[in-house]
Amino acid sequence: MTGANGFSVSGYGPARAGWTRIFARDSLARRLDWPILLSAIALSLIGTALVYSATRNRTELNQGDPYYFLVRHLLNTGIGIALMIGTVWLGHRTLRTAVPILYGISVFLVLMVLTPLGATINGAHAWIVIGGGFSLQPSEFVKITIILGMAMLLAARVDAGDRPYPDHRTVVQSLGLAAVPIAIVLLMPDLGSVMVMVVIVLGVLLTSGASNRWIFGLIGAGAAGAIAVWQLHILDEYQINRFAAFANPELDPAGVGYNTNQARIAIGSGGLFGTGLGHGSQTTGQFVPEQQTDFVFTVAGEELGFVGAGLILLLLGVILWRACRIARETTELYGTIVAAGIIAWFAFQSFENIGMTLGIMPVAGLPLPFVSYGGSSMFAVWVAVGLLQSIRVQRPMSA
Repeated sequence: MTGANGFSVSGYGPARAGWTRIFARDSLARRLDWPILLSAIALSLIGTALVYSATRNRTELNQGDPYYFLVRHLLNTGIGIALMIGTVWLGHRTLRTAVPILYGISVFLVLMVLTPLGATINGAHAWIVIGGGFSLQPSEFVKITIILGMAMLLAARVDAGDRPYPDHRTVVQSLGLAAVPIAIVLLMPDLGSVMVMVVIVLGVLLTSGASNRWIFGLIGAGAAGAIAVWQLHILDEYQINRFAAFANPELDPAGVGYNTNQARIAIGSGGLFGTGLGHGSQTTGQFVPEQQTDFVFTVAGEELGFVGAGLILLLLGVILWRACRIARETTELYGTIVAAGIIAWFAFQSFENIGMTLGIMPVAGLPLPFVSYGGSSMFAVWVAVGLLQSIRVQRPMSA
């Protein structure tokens, strides 16, 4: 019998076959991309320390338990790693056949946010409160289904050998698939997630071999759409204020510009080696809002300094570098597109998150992958790591 990832497990019971498949010389453990895996684990552990430092004195958030967020962040990481293992076990090719089901579930969940089940957290109406202190942000999982869905459509005839590149009809179908959840997320409105999804769409199309006319057309359509969104007042007032503060950092420094100004002060005060974990005056004094989530990089800048913040950038760079290598080495267009979509996602979201703390990007409410506190985000990025690992595992051994 052959497993989902193509490894023979004949003659073994289910449990023994699973362990054999993981540890055999020519199987999963040997083919995994360990730099990606170890870098992601390191980022999650660094994030655990930063989240703990940012929340240990926040009694209004941690319910009187200084270890509340630390334990939950580790739990989220553990669940994320389990999801990664499950994704590798199933294989990206198996998930390809399940794309219609996954897409339907993700669209249903984002629609639920627009019903009375939806909740507003930190100014964004993008959550479903499950209960017991847990909540779900469906837009995080939409990023995955957009990547898988567009890859399935764009690569179908190419991988079958019918065409050397996607035709215009296929491109239109893939854009329609992505447009539905993006439009729903925009209605929330969750502008940060929409920005990431648009970049994912562009990255996917660039990699698929679609005509450059589609790329330039989408950029033009995006610019026109941004103007329309602004003119039609779809954005909430706080989102408009964020862009205004980005355009003019001196605008209302005690109001809309407060977050960015305090973030820059925190990062600038860290110096080369930082003030030491738990000893940052900006962090301890709680001057920077949402330090455990959107502004977690400010904790690194202040308490770990340039060296610690640089380490985070290095680890993110390793993940992107190895993901690019996986995309290049796979022999199927579907795998290349999936890897490229994840690269576009991780690269832009990391740049936006760090950029907004430095004042070079507008505040958009996006977490830093693997580092920021948040279950939905953590689960989604680890599933993405699982997809990358699956693509590498299923490549020819000679690659």
